[in-house]
Amino acid sequence: MFVVLRIANKKDKHMDLENLKLAKMEIKVLGTGCAKCKSLEKATREAVEKAGIDATVTKVEDIVEIMQFGVMTTPALVIDGEVVVKGKVPSVSEITKLLTK
Repeated sequence: MFVVLRIANKKDKHMDLENLKLAKMEIKVLGTGCAKCKSLEKATREAVEKAGIDATVTKVEDIVEIMQFGVMTTPALVIDGEVVVKGKVPSVSEITKLLTK
């Protein structure tokens, strides 16, 4: 059994493997700066390093931006735009599992 991956854009319908790049994972730690928020940021950075993932980790402290994610309880963890954890600090191994799903 085999799978064929077809990628085409509007300008060129031929696949250009040399310019094909995987998107970098975007991770956001939502929190206003409390101890739990800092712990989640630290654990997330450790999990990214442990898993060897190419990711950008940013800390979001602006309450308006946090609320745009529908989060009312911090800390929260957002992976590629999806809220995956809120209101608690998971372990490094739990975060690693979320990152490698």
